Amino acid sequence: MPQEKNRRYSSPVVDGIGKSASRAMLRAVGFKDEDFQKPQVGIASTWSNLTPCNMHINRLAEESAAGADEAGGKSLIFNTITVSDGIANGTEGMKYSLVSREVIADSIETVAGCEGFDGLVAIGGCDKNMPGCLMGLARLNRPSVFVYGGTILPGENHTDIISVFEAVGAHAQGKLDLIDVKQIEETAIPGPGSCGGMYTANTMASAIEAMGMSLPGSSAQNAVSDSKIADCRAAGSAVLKLLEEDIKPSDIMTREAFENAITVVIALGGSTNAVLHLLAMASTVGVDLSLEDFTEIGKRVPVLADLRPSGHYMMSELVAIGGIQPLMKMLLERGMLQGNCLTVTGKTLAENLAEVAPYPEEQSIIHAFNNPIKADSHLRILYGNLAPTGAVAKITGKEGTHFTGRARVFHSEEEAQAKILDGQVVAGDVLVIRYEGPKGGPGMREMLSPTSAIMGRGLGSEVALITDGRFSGGSHGFVVGHITPEAAEGGPLALVEEGDTITLDAVNNRIELEVSSQELERRQQAWQPPQPKYTRGVLAKYARTVGSASKGAVTDLP
Repeated sequence: MPQEKNRRYSSPVVDGIGKSASRAMLRAVGFKDEDFQKPQVGIASTWSNLTPCNMHINRLAEESAAGADEAGGKSLIFNTITVSDGIANGTEGMKYSLVSREVIADSIETVAGCEGFDGLVAIGGCDKNMPGCLMGLARLNRPSVFVYGGTILPGENHTDIISVFEAVGAHAQGKLDLIDVKQIEETAIPGPGSCGGMYTANTMASAIEAMGMSLPGSSAQNAVSDSKIADCRAAGSAVLKLLEEDIKPSDIMTREAFENAITVVIALGGSTNAVLHLLAMASTVGVDLSLEDFTEIGKRVPVLADLRPSGHYMMSELVAIGGIQPLMKMLLERGMLQGNCLTVTGKTLAENLAEVAPYPEEQSIIHAFNNPIKADSHLRILYGNLAPTGAVAKITGKEGTHFTGRARVFHSEEEAQAKILDGQVVAGDVLVIRYEGPKGGPGMREMLSPTSAIMGRGLGSEVALITDGRFSGGSHGFVVGHITPEAAEGGPLALVEEGDTITLDAVNNRIELEVSSQELERRQQAWQPPQPKYTRGVLAKYARTVGSASKGAVTDLP
């Protein structure tokens, strides 16, 4: 292949007598004479042994590197960070979770931009590092492939991480004793892989594959499997083909591709975090995407997948019947996907799906169009005097579609969690957790601990929770997050008082505080912004630079 085109970024780093020192450094890490004439492929690994989601990714990175080398490139593996939401949830440390998405994007851009990689493979295994990887690849806009680290297998008795969180609530209600909770704790996480339901990790992996930035099948493979090893090796090779054809992320991550991603997320019953992350990814690549697009697409796309947290099955069970490819073919044949979108195979989405076989007839995980889980989207974008610029809810219908209740106001997740566990939250309450937004938290923590405690105490259909924070993909119940403007910026959420009546309507997509405009104006005049919780360090820097959740909560807007 012609080297000039394929070595656009590496040749200025290693070619010519003036770059002798650069070559000397690279010889120390294994370069031979012939390697300096090969395209350099950076392998961005999110390996870490601090979480099962990423503990196996070093092996996957080595396979991608081998694939790139076999195809005629020269691979270099580098690491970026990851954090564990499952470990940090419910603590102050969770404020770093969404922040890590920006750090990951920054670090991939920084390393690849400095070292002159011609193409990249990025391997992610947890919900923030996947969009972080895509945002880094989009900023660089060099031929790239994303690889998903794969899903975990179910724990004993069909348990997973959400089973553990909900066991805590069940213990508080007296349904489980400490021995029962410990047994679930000890057996729910059997090994490597991302959390096992259609939580944020599996949601984002599916969205990225639907968008065309992963090889077909990458999103629906077990973390420890021959298919995942083959996927990684093929990804390394695919980058060399993309280099040859000069196909870049901007050629793939188009407006139509994002619409395809939203469609698949809805059909799978995916996480509300997909709204935040897809908005951020679109912003990074320069695609005009808004909250309204989720509403419009949601009007015509049903929920078809009976997957956790609201459903019954786990991702590994969907893997066993063919993954998301047959679902995508169903959607394509129904006219719900745009098949002309380019993908990292160099082919269109329709070409990739042409030979995909349907699901086995006896399966019950993916429903037919004439028997949907829900006839339209579960992702509801709500507006009203509590959320003038939008809020995001995940309503499958099992929680009901309307809720009116009395406000219970909390200024942090910890305050709310304590009241739930000690029994002071009762039927008819609307928990208001504020000052947890991108700026106010800072960091927009997930409310997995309180939502799981609510479910564990058996209050899932009797209590609602609203917040300017966000939710884990494992959260379910009548919950509304991403309320904007956030409380720390003087949004209406900051004006709610204990005992106010709040109405949530997931049919007409409304969120209303039953207080007169005159009274709200009086409260607004009396409101004082809180002092920043952090004045130095990464959280302080994030709070100063982050934008609204309604725009994806990104930190690099002009």
